Amino acid sequence: MNFIKNVSLSILYIIVSLLILTFILTLFSYFNIMGDKMVSIFKIIIPVISLFIGGFFIGKKSLRKGWLEGLKLSLLFLIILILFEYLALDQSFDIKNLLYYLILSIASIFGSMIGISKKKIEK
Repeated sequence: MNFIKNVSLSILYIIVSLLILTFILTLFSYFNIMGDKMVSIFKIIIPVISLFIGGFFIGKKSLRKGWLEGLKLSLLFLIILILFEYLALDQSFDIKNLLYYLILSIASIFGSMIGISKKKIEK
């Protein structure tokens, strides 16, 4: 039960950070503060940052093996992402997507490893 609560809270952090960062990127793009090239780069970076944040928070809540918690979180989020992309958007699978999913998983794993090392040890 505790794992489901931690994962759902971390996914909430991921979704909220995705929405906030995308809103900021949209504002910058709307007011021509950023060019099209920078916007396309940040469209790749924003999910990496969001999964890092989600991994960090699940790492702070876990007791041990932060990398495993980050891997579980990233696999759950990637399943949701793959289902959305391939069922709702009808996109085809290519090797660039596989590399992007690997980068997202690594970001979540690193976030949870840093999160578990930043956790205060309670005695």
